[in-house]
Amino acid sequence: MEARGGTLQEGRPDPQVAVVVMSQNRREDLLRTLPRHEAPVVLVDNASTDGTVEAVRAALPGVTVVPLERNVGSYARTLGVERAGTEFVAFADDDSWWAPGDLARAVAVMRAHPRLAVLNARILVGPEERLDSFCSELARSPLGTPDDLPGPALLGFIACGAMVRTGAFLAVGGFDPVVRFPGEEERLSLDLAAAGWGIAYVDGVTVHHHPSTKRHAPEQRRAAIWRSRLLTALMRRPWPEVGRLVLTAVRTGPERRGLLRALREVPAALRRRRVVPEGVRADLRVLAEAGA
Repeated sequence: MEARGGTLQEGRPDPQVAVVVMSQNRREDLLRTLPRHEAPVVLVDNASTDGTVEAVRAALPGVTVVPLERNVGSYARTLGVERAGTEFVAFADDDSWWAPGDLARAVAVMRAHPRLAVLNARILVGPEERLDSFCSELARSPLGTPDDLPGPALLGFIACGAMVRTGAFLAVGGFDPVVRFPGEEERLSLDLAAAGWGIAYVDGVTVHHHPSTKRHAPEQRRAAIWRSRLLTALMRRPWPEVGRLVLTAVRTGPERRGLLRALREVPAALRRRRVVPEGVRADLRVLAEAGA
């Protein structure tokens, strides 16, 4: 079964929205969260070894499960978007879901703003529904709110709380197999901006995130983020900026580990190297000066 439908506020089916979830070895989280989605779900499994594929197929036969033979990181989401075949795709992680009715609201916002490629929803964390601290930063974006966007303009987003316009997403390559995860949003954001698309924070729609107990240690995650940051810079930033990032990475622990982890992907990153235009670099400078 392919994902072809969704749910509007009035309960009428919307054939142009689906939810794409990527996961690895979080079977129990998925069994709790997948039933919460109000649109057809495509689950792309990154080579789980805990019986995820079999358990989801048995418990939730309406979910389209795409099992992969190896872990491809966030590129799994791109495969899911291609499989969904809908005009819009909402991303969720195995520990997040969109609030009731808000998939439909997000679709309405996307349709009302044709330049909008990515809508970043408000993300509430845990049972206490605490606003994700990164959302507070997004709401204060120094890039302002252009007339043709529904909220503050961004050059980044949080994938587990984002809806994308499929045509724009795929036109710039989606998430790629080089950057992987986490930190995969940066390269995609730069390419969308370079192509003239907009990304915006919209606090009128909500995603709930109850972080899984199965998480990497903070230092491991920091090293992985630096790996992605360095590879993205290699693909999209001018050489002086790449050099400064490498020098920073050499000087400290997790950053240095991220640099070492990035080395084997350097040839693939160089093959994809295409420096973003000056207009995008100017926005990056505005964000850097504001500490955003």
